[in-house]
Amino acid sequence: MAKTPDVTIENGQMRLVIASDGIAKSLVFKPTDTECLIQGKRVPVSTITMPRPYQNEVKLAYPNKTTTFKSNAIRQEGDKLVISYELVPWEATVSVKVAEDYLAFTLEALNLTEAYGITMTEPPISEMWFLRLPVRDLGHWGDWLNVLWNDELAVNVLAADPCANADSEEGEGYRVMQAGTDGQVKLVGATAALVTCAKDDLLDKIAIVEEDYGLPHGVASRRNDLYTASYYWTAAVNPTNVDEHIAYAKMGGFRLMNIYYPAFLESRGYRLIGNYDVYRKEYPNGKADLKAMLTKIKAAGITPGCHFLHSHIGRDSKYVTPIPDRRLNLLRNFTLAKSLGETDTTVHVQQNPIHSTMAGNRRVLKIGTELISYEGYTTTPPYTFHGCVRGIDNTTVNAQPEGYMFGLLDVSEFGATSVYLDQYSDLQDEVADGMADLWDAGFEFIYFDGSEGVNPPFWYHVSGAQYRVFHKLKPEPLFAEGAAKTHFSWHMLTGGNAFDIFRPEKLKEETIRHPFREAPRMQDNFTRLNFGWLGYWVPNEETIGTQPDQLEFVTSKAAAWDCPISIHANPATLGPHPRTADNFEVFRRWEDVRARNWLTDEQKQMLRDADQEFILLLDEEGELELVPYEQIMDVAGGSKDVIAFTFERKNALYAVYSHISADKKLELPLKPQDLVVLESMGEETEATAGEGADTTVVPVGNRRYLKTSTSIKDELIAAFGNARILDL
Repeated sequence: MAKTPDVTIENGQMRLVIASDGIAKSLVFKPTDTECLIQGKRVPVSTITMPRPYQNEVKLAYPNKTTTFKSNAIRQEGDKLVISYELVPWEATVSVKVAEDYLAFTLEALNLTEAYGITMTEPPISEMWFLRLPVRDLGHWGDWLNVLWNDELAVNVLAADPCANADSEEGEGYRVMQAGTDGQVKLVGATAALVTCAKDDLLDKIAIVEEDYGLPHGVASRRNDLYTASYYWTAAVNPTNVDEHIAYAKMGGFRLMNIYYPAFLESRGYRLIGNYDVYRKEYPNGKADLKAMLTKIKAAGITPGCHFLHSHIGRDSKYVTPIPDRRLNLLRNFTLAKSLGETDTTVHVQQNPIHSTMAGNRRVLKIGTELISYEGYTTTPPYTFHGCVRGIDNTTVNAQPEGYMFGLLDVSEFGATSVYLDQYSDLQDEVADGMADLWDAGFEFIYFDGSEGVNPPFWYHVSGAQYRVFHKLKPEPLFAEGAAKTHFSWHMLTGGNAFDIFRPEKLKEETIRHPFREAPRMQDNFTRLNFGWLGYWVPNEETIGTQPDQLEFVTSKAAAWDCPISIHANPATLGPHPRTADNFEVFRRWEDVRARNWLTDEQKQMLRDADQEFILLLDEEGELELVPYEQIMDVAGGSKDVIAFTFERKNALYAVYSHISADKKLELPLKPQDLVVLESMGEETEATAGEGADTTVVPVGNRRYLKTSTSIKDELIAAFGNARILDL
C-alpha cells in the first residue's frame, strides 16, 4: 500500500508541512529560508478532548475521565484537510484558504467514520484544536496577540472570528501555538489565520486579515494619531459646567476626554441603570443636550469618549426590580426539596450548597419573581439556606412548589451593587442597543469597564461581550480600552487597560509594580497600555496630595513605552488644590512630547530605568529638555511640606522645589550670591539675604528652581536638609 504523502501548504511567505501521520513537521519563512518549528518533538497538528471516552471499546478499555486524543493521520482533498485521531472514529474536515499574506484554517465538520453503537448526533467533544504548531522560541512572546517574534520574523496564530480560540502551550525552547474551538461555544465554523512574515510587516498582514474577515480594525487604531494620547476622565461633566472641564483639559494639553456614563445617565455609583432614556436633570432635552455638549467638546479640539460597565446590571435597574429578569446569570442551580411559602425564612434544596458564596451582599438566591438573601447554609442533609430575607432589592415575594428550579445569582465581586447578565441570552445585545443609541450622540472612543463580569468560558465571553457592543457602534471607535482582555479583544482593545487609582504616597511604587512591569509585555503584543487611572488628591492632614513629581514620574515612565496616562478629574478637587497649575503643566509638557513624537529611542531607553527619575524642562528658548533628577529625601529637618530635587544641566547645579499646599518662605544656609531663583529657565531673580549669617531666604510655594554656584551636590542637599520653613 502506497504511503500517504505529507501535506504541504504554502504561499509567498511561508511553507507549512504536516507529516502524513498527523505531526506538525515544518514551517519555513521562505524569504530567508528560516525554519520556525522546533524539530524532533512530534507534536500532533490537532487534538480532540472528550469529558470521557464515548466509543464503547475505548470507554471499556480506558478510565472514564477527561481524555485527549491526538491526530495520527492527515490527507489533503482539494482545499480541505481531513484529520484522523488515535483510538476514536472521528475525522475533522478543515478547509484551507491560501492567501498572499496568510493561511486561513476553518473547522468545517466533525464526522464519525463508524457507528458508536449509541444514539448521538452531536460530537461528544468538549475542546478541539484544529491547528497546533511547535514554534521555536524567537526571543519575544506576545501572550495576548499569540505571537512569537524576533527582529527578523514573526509567527502569529490569530483568531479570525470571535468563536476561534487562539492560545499556546509552553515547551522547553518552544511554544505550541494553536487554534481551536470549545463545546460551550461552538465546535465547527471557527476560523484562524497563520501569519509568518518579517516582524516589521506583521501589523500590515494582520490588517489584511481584519479586512478580509470583517473584524474590528485593531491595526488601524494602533496607527491613529491619538493612539498614544492621554485622556481627561470625568464623571462630573454636564452642559452647565462643560466649559470649566474643557478649560482644565486644555490646561493639561489633553486631546481626549473620557466621560463616565453617570455624568449623563441617572445612576448611583458602580452600576448600569438599564433605562437608557433616564438622563440626569442637567440634560432636560436628553440625548439632544448630550449631543450638543459633545459637539462643544469637539469644537475645543478635544475628542470625547465614553466609559461603560457593559456587562453589569445595577441592582436598582428595571432588569432586577421589581421582578428580576430571566436573563440574569446564575452561578449554580438548585431544586426545592420542599415547597416555599411567602413567609418562609428557610429554603430547602436537593443539592449540597457547599461553596456557595458567603461574601457580603453577594449571598443572593433568585427564585421566581424575587431575590432572597441568606445568612448561611448547611452542607449535610437536609440541605438548606437559612436566615433568609425575602424580597430584597424591592423584588416581588412569591411562593413556589417542591421541585421548582432556581439559582444562585451572579452578583459582582466589586461592591456587590450590580449583577452579571447571562452571556448565552440576548440581554447583552439589548444592553448593546442602548449603548449604541448613546454612542450616536457623538462619542468616538470607548472604555469597556467590568469586562471580567461574564460567565465561563472566559476566553470567549470576555471578548464576546465586548464585541456584541463594539460591532454595533457606528462609526467604529477610533480605539478602545477595557478592564479585561482575551485574545480576540486585541482587535478592539487597542489601548489595552488602565489600572485603578493609587494613593499619592504609593503612586511611584505601585507604578513600577504594575503598569511599568506590564508595558514590555504589551509591547511584545504590538500594543500599549494606559498607565492611569491617576487619582487627584488635595493635600490635607492625611496625605501630601497629588504633586508634580508624582505625575512627572508616572507620565515619563509611560512615555518610555509609548503609553499614555489618564487622570480622574473633577473641578471640585482641581480647583481647591494649590498645585493644580503645576500638576497640569507636567501633563501639558508630556502630552506635547507624545503629540510630537519627541522622544528619541535613546531617551526612551533612559526612561525605562525604574530607579531613575526625570524632569521635563522648558529651556531658556522654551524648548523641551529632558533631565535626570534626584529627590532630596530630607528637607527642613524631615518636613513633608516641601519637596525638592537636584539636577545638573549646562555645567550648572540646580534644584527644583515646591511646597505641597501653601505659599511660604524657605531659609537656606547658603550665601545669597551663591543662589539665583528662577520662576522658569531664563527668568532669574536675586535671592534675599536671611537674618542669620550666610543665609538666604527664597519663596516656596509653586514649583520654582534654584541655580547655584555651589558645585558640590552634597552641599546643596545638606543646605535643604538644614533649611527652615518660614511664614510670609
